Amino acid sequence: MKSLLILDSTLLLGNCVTTSRPAQPVTTAPFEMRLEQWTLFDSARQRAIPVVLYRPAHSNARSPLKPAILSHGYGGHNTDYTFLAQTLLAHGYLVASIQHELPTDAPMPTTGNVREVRRPFWERGVQNILFVRQALQRKYPRVDFSELLLVGHSNGGDTAMLFAAEHPALVARVVSLDNRRVPFPRAARPRVLTLRSSDQVADPGVLPTPAEQARFGTTLVPLKNTIHNDMWDGATAAQKAEMNAAVSHFLEN
Repeated sequence: MKSLLILDSTLLLGNCVTTSRPAQPVTTAPFEMRLEQWTLFDSARQRAIPVVLYRPAHSNARSPLKPAILSHGYGGHNTDYTFLAQTLLAHGYLVASIQHELPTDAPMPTTGNVREVRRPFWERGVQNILFVRQALQRKYPRVDFSELLLVGHSNGGDTAMLFAAEHPALVARVVSLDNRRVPFPRAARPRVLTLRSSDQVADPGVLPTPAEQARFGTTLVPLKNTIHNDMWDGATAAQKAEMNAAVSHFLEN
């Protein structure tokens, strides 16, 4: 069976059914990218997984793409981080942005032991990432999955950190936009960059100590003029430029 995504059709990929809309060109300096909207279906969990895929409009056979999976903050949408997706594409990534929360999902608890009551939500996100990774690998076999990058904002960053802790061999790098609950991996792999807001503080034990940062190569960048809720497409041009500059430096070194 062909694995080509076709408008208003469904495809069986293992236990994955995919529907998609046609790629739409978006002009961004200095390149053009295309957007595809997928709906994957995990039959084992009976769960739909909407995905927005950002990919270069023109392939470069001499430079294989690397995969990046992006996870939004709680209450957000998978279309909210285009400014970051553009930067990742410019650095040779194929970007899949997952919609982790569905309208039928129960709300995330706000009382009790946060790490206990919210862990099922993070675990669900980990399973979503695993499933999307598998779908991407089947659809794009030439993409270098040894270079998987996870990017997450807030609760999405917690999901990325939990994934890195549970599946360290699958992740090369993590970019956290101000996750506050799930501790960072204390290991040389994956390499971690975290952008920290000016108004929120991580829970005790989440951030590596300065000695641990030096030992494991963790990069912590404080954003003095950016609050937690501004770390998305709604940020100012100056805020986006600062975040993109930090991400670019991390990816280039």
